[in-house]
Amino acid sequence: MPNTNDLPIQIDVHSVNEMLKRGEDFLLLDVREPSEFAIAKIVGSMLLPMSELAGRAAELDPHQDRLIVVHCHHGGRSLQVTHALQASGFKRVQNMDGGIDQWSLQIDSSISRY
Repeated sequence: MPNTNDLPIQIDVHSVNEMLKRGEDFLLLDVREPSEFAIAKIVGSMLLPMSELAGRAAELDPHQDRLIVVHCHHGGRSLQVTHALQASGFKRVQNMDGGIDQWSLQIDSSISRY
């Protein structure tokens, strides 16, 4: 099983889309706010806003051994969360480069841009 040192910190939207199509076992973690999630979301993602992470981190414990792909709007908040999770002992965490905005542009244009 790859650890942090084996995984690039960033993963592109096309790779994430292929993983979803293949039915790979990973958690797609959306760290945007509920108001953003209401506008645009990737089916199957779990919402845990960055602003609530400190109080809700235990919700991620069951996913300790899974790959976690973190995303936000453009990739800034999710990169912060990726680093925070790695610092907390999660070994298989990647940031989806470009966030849901790139997902809308390159993968699924039916997802609203904002």
